Amino acid sequence: MAANDLTGKNAIVLGVANHRSIAWGIAQALAARGARLCLTYQGDRFRPTLEELATEANLDNPLLLPLDVNDDAQMDAAFDVVRKEMGGIDALAHCIAFAQREDLEGAFRDTGREGWRVALEVSAYSLVALAKRATPLMEGRQGAMIALSYLAAERAVPNYNVMGSAKAALEQCVRQLALELGPLGIRVNCISAGPIATLSARGISGFARMVGDAAEKAPLKRNVTLEDIGRAGYFLLSDLSSGITGETIYVDCGYNIVGV
Repeated sequence: MAANDLTGKNAIVLGVANHRSIAWGIAQALAARGARLCLTYQGDRFRPTLEELATEANLDNPLLLPLDVNDDAQMDAAFDVVRKEMGGIDALAHCIAFAQREDLEGAFRDTGREGWRVALEVSAYSLVALAKRATPLMEGRQGAMIALSYLAAERAVPNYNVMGSAKAALEQCVRQLALELGPLGIRVNCISAGPIATLSARGISGFARMVGDAAEKAPLKRNVTLEDIGRAGYFLLSDLSSGITGETIYVDCGYNIVGV
C-alpha cells in the first residue's frame, strides 16, 4: 500500500457540525483516499446533518455515533461500538472546542471558575479522554491522532479569552500524549489553522475583522480554506508524516510568521 493510500484504514472524526466545519474538510480528505469514517455527533439534532453530508459525499458505509465528550459512559459506549464494527482505529481527528458565550464577549479577567472549567474540559481534556479509549484500538496499527488549535495558544488575541488558554492546554496535551504514545507506534500532532468561518468561530466577537486582517497580512495574501486544512489533516494522519509527532503545524497561509 502506498503511503498516501488509506484504503482499509479506519478514521474517527469528531466535531462535524455542518459543511463548513474544519472537521468535515478533514473527513472528506480522508474519505477521498479510501478511509472508512466514523463521524460522531453531540445531540440527536446533528445526526440528520451528518446523514445528509455522508450521502452527498458518497461516503462508503460510514459509522455515525453519538458521542458527548463530557459523558464518560457515552464515550465508553461509542468506542465499544467502534471496536465491534471497525475492529481498530488508524486515525483520530479531534475537532472539538467550546467556551461559554459570555466568556468570549467580556473581559478575560472576569472569566469565572465554571467558564474556565467548561472551556478547558471540553476543548483540551477531551483529547486526553479520547486518547485513553482510542489507544487500545490503535496499538500495532501505526495510528495517528490530530487536534485543532489556533494562534491564540501562544499569542494574545482580542476576544479569544479563555479559548486561548484552552488551546494552549490542548497543545501541551498533544506533546505529552506524543511522548507517552510514541513507544506504542502512535503519533499525535496538532494543526493550528488560520481563521475560517465555522459555526463556532462566528461566536467570537470581531471575527470578521480577524479574517480580513489575516488575508491582508499573510504572506500568501489569502485566507486558509477547508481544503488546505483537510489536506494537512490527511498528511498528518497518513504514513506520509511517519516521522512527525508532538508538533503543531501552522496552516494559516503564513500569518503566524509576520511580525508587523
